Order: sequence, then C-alpha cells, then structure tokens
Amino acid sequence: MKRRDFLKAAAGGAASWAALHGMAYAAAAESPPRVALIGCGWYGKTDLFHLIQVEPVDVVALCDVDQQMVDEAAGLVAQRQTSKKRPATYGDFRKLLAEQRPDIVLIGTPDHWHCLPMVEACKAGADVYVQKPVSYDVVEGQAMVAAARKYGRTVQVGLQRRSTPHLHEARERFLDSGKLGKVAYVDIHSYYGGPGDFPPTAQPPAHLDWDMYVGPADWRDYSPGIHPRSWRACREFSNGQTGDLCVHLLDAVRFFLGLGWPRQIAATGGTLMRSPDSNINVHDTQTALFDYGDVQLVWNQRNWGENPDPDYPWGATLYGDKGTLKISVWSYDFIPKGDGERVHRKALEEREQYPEDVAHKATELFAAPATRAHMRNFIAARRAGERPVADIEEGHISSACCILANLSMELGRGLRWDAQAGRVIDDDEANGRLARTYRGDWVHPTPENV
Repeated sequence: MKRRDFLKAAAGGAASWAALHGMAYAAAAESPPRVALIGCGWYGKTDLFHLIQVEPVDVVALCDVDQQMVDEAAGLVAQRQTSKKRPATYGDFRKLLAEQRPDIVLIGTPDHWHCLPMVEACKAGADVYVQKPVSYDVVEGQAMVAAARKYGRTVQVGLQRRSTPHLHEARERFLDSGKLGKVAYVDIHSYYGGPGDFPPTAQPPAHLDWDMYVGPADWRDYSPGIHPRSWRACREFSNGQTGDLCVHLLDAVRFFLGLGWPRQIAATGGTLMRSPDSNINVHDTQTALFDYGDVQLVWNQRNWGENPDPDYPWGATLYGDKGTLKISVWSYDFIPKGDGERVHRKALEEREQYPEDVAHKATELFAAPATRAHMRNFIAARRAGERPVADIEEGHISSACCILANLSMELGRGLRWDAQAGRVIDDDEANGRLARTYRGDWVHPTPENV
C-alpha cells in the first residue's frame, strides 16, 4: 500500500490530530468514567497520573501483587484526583473486574502479564490502555486483537511516539512535504548499557505475592533485584531491549512510513559480553532486519562499548535520497543533502503547566506531553467509537515484529511471515513457538477462545 493511500485510509479510523491534542471535541453530558489500574509500579502510576491531568475520571480501584506498592499508589491517587477519594485495592485483577466493573482499565504490569488482564477487561466491558509490548508471545497479541474486536472495545497501546508533538512536526515537515525524499533504509538503535547482575535468590517479602507475580510465565525464583523495575532483564518476564526499546521506534517508523507487516524478519546476536555465570538472561547484542521489500528497517542493539552518536543513544535515522532525518524521544535533526538548511528541534516540555510532573520523581518529563496527548486521543476515540492512533492491532504488529526478531535470533534463521495467516511460512518449529506454554492452571488465550 502506498503511504498516501495508507494515511488516507487511516484518517477514517483514527481520531484527528486536533482531537489528539484535546483541541476540538465536545464532551457528552456523562459521569466521569470509572477507572482502574492493574500494575501500580513506575509506568502504571505515570500513565494514570497523566490521564487524571487531561480528563475528569473517577479512579475506583487499583491492583498489584505488591501490597505495599498498591497501598502507596492509593494514597497518591487520593491526593491527585479531585474527589480525594481513596480507591479500593486488590491483589488479583479478576476480583477487581468482577466487583468494580470499571469503564476504563489501564494495564501497567510487566510484559508477561499484559495479555490476560486485557482480555478479561474487554470481556468485562471496559476500554483498555495497555502498555507496550502488548504481549509476551505472538499468539497472545493475536488473542488481544480478537478480544478487542469481539467485545467492541477501544484499546490504546502505550506507544506514545505516535502522539509525540516534535515527531509529528518532523513527519509533516520532512516526510509529508517530500523534503526527505524516498526512504529506503532506516537504522533503529539502542546503545544503552545493560543492568548489573541480580543479587542471590531469596525468600520474597511478605507483602509480595511472588507466585502471582510469576503468573503464567516460566518459574523464576525471587531476587531482591528483580522487583520493582528490573524484571526487563529477565527473559521469563520480558523480550529484553527489543521488546522494550525497539518496539517504540519501530512503531514510530511504521507510523511515519505507513508500513504494516514485514515480509520477513531475520536477527542475529545473543549474550556476547556477559559472564556465563551471570543471572541476567536477556541478550546484550542484536542486529535485526525487518524486510519490507523496497524499504529496510534495521535494529541495532549493543549494551557495551562506545556510543557512536552521543546525541542519539536510543533513536532512529531515516535515510532519504534528499536528506537524513534523525529522531528520538528528546529531539529530531534534519540534515538535507547538499547545501540546504539543517533543522534541529527539541522535544516539547510542559513542566511549568504541570508542576506535579516534577513533584512525582518517576515522571519522564520528555515523555509527559506525548503521554497526555495519547490519553486525550484514547478518550476521544472511545467517545467517538473510533480506533485510537495506537490501536491494539497496530500495537500487535509492532510488538510481534520484535518478538519474531528474538525468535529468529534464537533459532538462528530468518522467518518469512504470512500476515494473513498469522504464521511463519514453512517453519513448523517456529510456529510451535508462537505461543509459550503457560505455567500451572493458567490458560493461554487464542483468537478462537477469547
């Protein structure tokens, strides 16, 4: 599909840019939506606080397997929301959904816990804002799309680069205008260092339900270093930096260029620099190719050595025949071919308008305007009955691409993808690994059983 045709088609399904910024929609006379948060850690609370900033809501319930964390979050929410009401707290999302029947559910859990709460929230009649990557495995993502469609729910994915003001400006100024020219190659990269080893395993504290934390994932003994924020270094709970960082900018590039599924994915890499005795089990090096035929997207991850571009340690570079465009969450740079004017732009900051962002030390100030715009788009889309800018299907495509890159790396071969069938072409072993085996009594959703 040509990019202009893609954008024309998308215009009918996504809320407008004006609505994205909350500039032009009339709110119907209605009670504030009843909101629940599942996963009260770093980004769960951050997302909820940004929603409270842009929309009158009634936060009725919070859920987390860490009792201390959910109690702390309840106190903060009581300070933030207009009613000063302290929300009910839960340790099991199923009980929350059954008792509270919220209108909106935010999911900010570790990656391995995105799918089941999202599917159950859709069944319970809630619209959902779920963090990226949408799923741990490919079939989970397929089931999540199926659940959203079956139950007619609005589902926004936390891929807020699609709502980042300076990136929208870059797209309009240099892609839509034609100043970048034809783009045939994009480099997406992360040169961040990796985490240190975890402390030895230990008994989990009494306030943490570790069995529920692990949930359907393969069992891993508790270590004080894993919870609350270093679970991303556990393969049992995450897809590593590919699922954490690549997904953001891969999704942004797809949005810029109007790309859907690649025709094949091939990746190499692994744990090349860590000690064999390390208890960190996610890769520290990866190069992945997402082959779209006339445009090639390449992901480069290296958690060691020198960063070759200090201004863009995590970013993407789009190479056009008329210039080069560098993008990141902090800025963009356009470098024209020849003697044209170079353009540099920093990310929008709104700390003066929203001083509570600074008060909440965990806020990513560079991402706050984007997340607020993303929340406005979500609310506008659910009111209008339209698909939001980062609809669950778009989130699934970007997430599954990253999951398939890891699978290609682990299998040691490229994967040709049949987007219509949702399967790898002529590779039974790869298809057998599109869904992990759930632990214990947890049942893995499929598109057929949601």
